[in-house]
Amino acid sequence: MPEEKKIFEQQLKQKGFFNYDALYNFMFIWLKDENYDVSEDKYEEKLTSAGKEIKIKWVAKKEISDYFRNKIEVTWHIVTMTDAEVEIGGKKVKTNKGEAKIKFKGILERDYEKRWEDKPMWKFLRGVYDKYIIRTTMEQYEIKLFKKATEFFEEVKSFLNFSTHR
Repeated sequence: MPEEKKIFEQQLKQKGFFNYDALYNFMFIWLKDENYDVSEDKYEEKLTSAGKEIKIKWVAKKEISDYFRNKIEVTWHIVTMTDAEVEIGGKKVKTNKGEAKIKFKGILERDYEKRWEDKPMWKFLRGVYDKYIIRTTMEQYEIKLFKKATEFFEEVKSFLNFSTHR
């Protein structure tokens, strides 16, 4: 199993109007544009009397070397989502209304191909390698991942504010 270190964790909450389809596409395209391989590990949709409840989990991975890989996990939980219309500039626009909670995690994976896992001696050597040989490289990758995950979080936050306050 690859060694993982959580570098970033934040959560967004939005209550009110937002365009679910536009948000979903915006986030997916942003990750793809940054060359992440995105998998949707979970998608659940339930119809309740108050509206739709949606749970989604994305895992986006990007190899940065043969030893390191960035992983961004995005977990959505949307409740009481209903279709709505708002008036913008005299025109009616279809959108959604509800409550959305989106969690973001940035994780740096080491030895993601599990090359150093086979024998106890290799595992020990990996510890030495991580601690003494590539420590500064690892710190640089952690800083870059923190910046990228923060940028993604801020972009989504801006998108939500923009789509809410048009």
